[in-house]
Amino acid sequence: QVQLVESGGGSVQAGGSLRLSCAASEYPAKTNYIGWFRQPPGKEREGVAVILIGGGLEVYAAAVAGRFVISLDNAVKTVYLQMNNLKFEDSAMYFCAAGLHRGPWREIATIVRPNYWGQGTQVAVSS
Repeated sequence: QVQLVESGGGSVQAGGSLRLSCAASEYPAKTNYIGWFRQPPGKEREGVAVILIGGGLEVYAAAVAGRFVISLDNAVKTVYLQMNNLKFEDSAMYFCAAGLHRGPWREIATIVRPNYWGQGTQVAVSS
């Protein structure tokens, strides 16, 4: 059974940084991307950043572009999300997820919803 295990969440002041990690027991079958999604309190889940498992392509939500960086270490099957200059509105439960999307890759909102999810890690940013 595929497991995606997140870590690295916590509380931080606005302007600070956090790095999230997600370790995959294996890359799920019929998936070609892995990434991060978040769900703020009382709001719908939204894409943050995804990366092609084969490398070479990353997609970011406009709200985090330039502040967050996604990276993937295939040797240990771990995806990271470096979050810099955090804002209060970044507060949310962050989920690691994997899915299959055949393109286009221009906007994260149009990427096919993942079919594998982790349990989530909480990020709280105080203003």
